[in-house]
Amino acid sequence: MDKHGIGNIHWQLDMLQTIDVGLVVVDRDYSIKLWNGFMANHSGLSPTSALGRNLFELFPDIAPEWFKRKAESVFLLKNRSFCHWEQRPYLFRFKPYRPITGIAEFMYQNITLIPISSADGRIDQLGIIVYDVTDTAVGKRQLRQANEQLARLSRTDSLTQLNNRGYWEQAVAREYLRTLRTGSQACLVMFDIDHFKRVNDEYGHPAGDAAIRRTAQMLNDTIRATDIAGRYGGEEFGIVLVDTDTEGARVLTERLRKAVETMTVEHEQQRIRFTISLGIAPLRGDLPGYEQWIARADQALYQAKQAGRNRVVIFQVPAHDPQGA
Repeated sequence: MDKHGIGNIHWQLDMLQTIDVGLVVVDRDYSIKLWNGFMANHSGLSPTSALGRNLFELFPDIAPEWFKRKAESVFLLKNRSFCHWEQRPYLFRFKPYRPITGIAEFMYQNITLIPISSADGRIDQLGIIVYDVTDTAVGKRQLRQANEQLARLSRTDSLTQLNNRGYWEQAVAREYLRTLRTGSQACLVMFDIDHFKRVNDEYGHPAGDAAIRRTAQMLNDTIRATDIAGRYGGEEFGIVLVDTDTEGARVLTERLRKAVETMTVEHEQQRIRFTISLGIAPLRGDLPGYEQWIARADQALYQAKQAGRNRVVIFQVPAHDPQGA
């Protein structure tokens, strides 16, 4: 065996230079002892340029602490170690290999670290095998992105891009249970556009859709990131105001009401003005379920309509009906 400790694999060198995987051998000081054709082709560094160089000096993108931890376990335990592209996308930042994967910024890699023993059984060198898995990684990432997009579409209202009714009600149910469990406060708001039929009749249904979209945008601009908004149906919307007492809900809904009152929706050279009415229902322990929470907010909304519209009404349990049913 030669002084580099790799004499026992000299006969394989011709094959190693042509295989479609990367092979690097380093010693305990991480000095490069073998650099095959795959590595030369993708790094632009010939074996002459790489041999004898320190791995981390040659590739400063490699995280030394992480790599040394994995390498030392191979030296100590004399067992292989693996790194999957989903754990760390690459070890060597190479450009993608094939044109079909041109959408990738770099070559995704699976890495295997193997112990290389000398004649006396000591593990003084480490083999690094680099597999190009860009096709697999890109395909999996595209599938994951497609599934995430489908999931978003399944819970998103297409007109407003708010949560649709089904997903929003699920969120209401979760917040109802969370709030009761933690003893915190929350308010539920239902509101709709006043005289919406008149908007449709006077300006047309596309203008009505524009009014709904603009209202949804104003809603998103008004609530906090932690609040949960959804389109309940038609021109009606719902909001869960998380960790919010009645006064906080009143302040926010008044801000939203005034913002809608002063805005103008422009559609096909038409200027459309309208108002909204809102009902607030604080979450109290007498509610048997989230459905009743929504029903109370709806009752408050109905009272706002009856009182003249363009106003906020907070639900009050009637004196003759302590359950507020």
